[in-house]
Amino acid sequence: MPSRTHSVPARTTARNAVVLAALADAVLILTFAAIGRDAHQRGDVITGVFLTAWPFLAGAAIAWLVMRVWRAPLQPWPAGVAVWAGALALGMLLRALTGQTVVLPFVIVALLSLGTFLVGYRLIVAGFRRLAGRRQHR
Repeated sequence: MPSRTHSVPARTTARNAVVLAALADAVLILTFAAIGRDAHQRGDVITGVFLTAWPFLAGAAIAWLVMRVWRAPLQPWPAGVAVWAGALALGMLLRALTGQTVVLPFVIVALLSLGTFLVGYRLIVAGFRRLAGRRQHR
């Protein structure tokens, strides 16, 4: 009969990965919005960042739900790409529906920035995991 002591730490580790990935996604989307607002010297720093970020946060959250990102939240593919695509596509759609600016230069900047942020940190995590796995097999 398998021991239950091994499943509890595994579930805790998995839950921690989900929480950390969701927080990282939110912080990175907020960072994207803050950098953009700072570059355009707009007032209302805190509320302005949230006003800019909310469509992308909503798009990322919808992607988390639809693509069940919690199953492997730190994988670049499909989780990172799904969150990136959701944040970008649904974020731009929500911006357009709410009368916020959606112009090609902004879409390109968002595409590159959100991709770098949301897939990038997952690639770094995957690289560290790969290195750790190699060290364990020695």
